[in-house]
Amino acid sequence: MEQPRGILSIVSTPIGNLADISGRAINCLQEADLVACEDTRHSGLLLRAHDITTRRVSLHQHNEASRSAQLMEMLGEGKNIAYISDAGTPLISDPGARLVHLAAKHDFEIKVIPGPCSVTSALAGAGFPADRFYFGGFLSTKKAARTKEIEQALQLEVTSVYFDSPHRIGSTLTIIAAIEPARTLVIARELTKKFEEFRRGDALSLSQQFNDRRTKGEIVLIISGARIPRWMSIPEPA
Repeated sequence: MEQPRGILSIVSTPIGNLADISGRAINCLQEADLVACEDTRHSGLLLRAHDITTRRVSLHQHNEASRSAQLMEMLGEGKNIAYISDAGTPLISDPGARLVHLAAKHDFEIKVIPGPCSVTSALAGAGFPADRFYFGGFLSTKKAARTKEIEQALQLEVTSVYFDSPHRIGSTLTIIAAIEPARTLVIARELTKKFEEFRRGDALSLSQQFNDRRTKGEIVLIISGARIPRWMSIPEPA
């Protein structure tokens, strides 16, 4: 009798608020034979909060190649494996692509348990057109490369979304303001957490605000497209 093959589940987890996890995700993590985590200590906080005692191993950018090979062996032995990143949906500016590619290449069943994602959460709260958008991941840490990325984003007709560091967002906004001070932006900070904040305005005013204060928390930058719908440019009634 042929041995059953294991299933790889890619599980979305909260981006801040630990209550933002689905019942399906909890069941999957409880029933898996193993949970692979980007950071076992970080994920341990979430798993303990939901009484999930499944054994954990690490899978991050530095060990993904070797760990993925080990997990393929376990899947071949019929073990069911769940993979979670530190927060949100795995593979979205997170490790996991090598693991999923290898599992698909070896014809293992792959399931995706959907859930929180800071990209879509930021877009939903920004109020910009999101029928099409560009996601650029983390902006470069080097100013020259970051400037080039921003110049390219400002030329796009669609909304652009980037991750940025709280230590660099002031510099990033200064770059945008120097190129196009009137471009409309939204800064989404600490999504789903106690101090969640959406700051809206033109690049120049936001640059002044963020350079005049110490910023904390995770940042999502949303840049309006070069072509915006008419309703975005209609002035507010007096």
